[in-house]
Amino acid sequence: MAAKRKAKKPETAESMAAQQREISVSEFFLKNRHLLGFDSPAKALGTAVKEAVDNSLDAAEEAGILPEISVEIRQLTAKRFRMTVIDNGPGIVQAQIPKIFAKLLYGSKFHRLKMSRGQQGIGISAAGMYGQLTTGQATQIISKTKGKKLAQSVLVQIDTRTNKPVLLKETEVEWCPEFSPYDAVADKEKRTVRYAHGTLVSIEMEGSYRRGKLSVDEYIKQSAIVNPHLQLYYRVIMEKDAEELEEQELDMCWTTYFRVLKHLPDLPMEIKPHPHGVELGILMQMLQDSPSRTLRGALSEDFSRVSGPAANKICEAAGLNPKANPRRIAHHESEALYTAIQEVKLMRPPTDCLSPIGEDDLLAGMKKEVDADFYTATTRNPTVYRGNPFQVEVALAYAKPGQEEVNADDPVRVMRFANRVPLLYMGGACAMTKSVAGVKWKSYGLNHPKGGVPQGPVVLMLHIASVWVPFTSESKEAIAHYPEIIKELTFALQDVGRKLSTFLSKRKRAAEQARKRNYIEMYIPHMALGIAEIMDLDEKQEVRIVDQLTDMLEKTHLET
Repeated sequence: MAAKRKAKKPETAESMAAQQREISVSEFFLKNRHLLGFDSPAKALGTAVKEAVDNSLDAAEEAGILPEISVEIRQLTAKRFRMTVIDNGPGIVQAQIPKIFAKLLYGSKFHRLKMSRGQQGIGISAAGMYGQLTTGQATQIISKTKGKKLAQSVLVQIDTRTNKPVLLKETEVEWCPEFSPYDAVADKEKRTVRYAHGTLVSIEMEGSYRRGKLSVDEYIKQSAIVNPHLQLYYRVIMEKDAEELEEQELDMCWTTYFRVLKHLPDLPMEIKPHPHGVELGILMQMLQDSPSRTLRGALSEDFSRVSGPAANKICEAAGLNPKANPRRIAHHESEALYTAIQEVKLMRPPTDCLSPIGEDDLLAGMKKEVDADFYTATTRNPTVYRGNPFQVEVALAYAKPGQEEVNADDPVRVMRFANRVPLLYMGGACAMTKSVAGVKWKSYGLNHPKGGVPQGPVVLMLHIASVWVPFTSESKEAIAHYPEIIKELTFALQDVGRKLSTFLSKRKRAAEQARKRNYIEMYIPHMALGIAEIMDLDEKQEVRIVDQLTDMLEKTHLET
């Protein structure tokens, strides 16, 4: 007979208190890595590439450098890959390297109100943490800043219990970012471009490489479309290829996405918070942290679009003294101030904090990768949600027959972007997909099943630019369903839809004219023969009649 199990003593308040401890943010995300986009080996590889490329693009653009980036994915074993991304950006100063790559929620973008790809200071350090978790390997960084003779080579891991970087090795090395793909020319001449500054990040991780719409390949291609000023080199080396091919043959595996624009996007400017986008708790904290000595000064200096007279109106509506010390405002007074802010009419936030792609550049990027008979694009005027400026853009391409990715009987291909970053996953939960499904595409010449996206050989490109993109989760894959955003997306989609309808109508009329013209051309010789017989003309005159009738038909076609 089995021994009787001894009953556990019930917990006491003291014993439960002894078990409590602080949970670091890195420890939390380590156990909930799916929140950051590392929930499967295939998605994890793509997320790591995305975070590294986004950082490289932001750094290069802020430094005024036309970005040049190489991405290599090399299979080491059946389930292990090494991702290496090299850029020609300004580099990273030595003291910041461990914190940027091995400390979650560390960065320069979280508190800034201006458009940027990264927002939370989580992405690249989370990729390194995932690599550390699945392979035990450290993240390798090599970075060189302008004017330095040597580069800094660093191996770093993250202490998940304390969310602090652990520096394993740091040395100075001779290194320059170098890009050596083969040119896309017949003789395949090799060229080498070297820069005096840049950064390399390499992470070994458990992963899975797949092709298709949710692959790293697709992310790279869409990044080239939405960033037409980017020169991008990309290759995947599988374990079998690395064993069988010479290094020179591997050099020919690069795919080059050439830039079509030689100018950078306009650099967005940082703005202050707009009062209509600040919640009560944030308002109270801002008043406590304000360097201003008066409430009037705090409102006019710490917020955007609040002039001196507007600050006085807010104080008057709240029943507060404009000369009061903002740090001594009581809780109930803060609530009155918050209510007054919502009631006083203020100008919308400034929009120079945004850098939209623009209609011309949208078309340039689309034409580079999509072979189509018709292209159109529209950029809406900036507007706001919760006090945050945002701008919506949409481009449409009606693809030529025979394209592999676009079929007349399939749903249209929808490419979603936020701050120039492709969004590949969670399309069904995204406000962009909802907006596409909500437009009546039958009015514009496309088949549209009820409740779904339209069908046809169409590529739709939707982009939102904002100082703070309202993602549905930390993995940054879908836009929240704010009514203001859906409204702007709908208007933009209807605009390109009307232009598509005009194109399809013209093409239909042209096809009908061509059909009638071909029908008439078929009978011109018979008509000429009949006229020649009636008028008793010879063969030369009959040929002349054929030419005259053909000429008349051609002129009629040109006039219509």
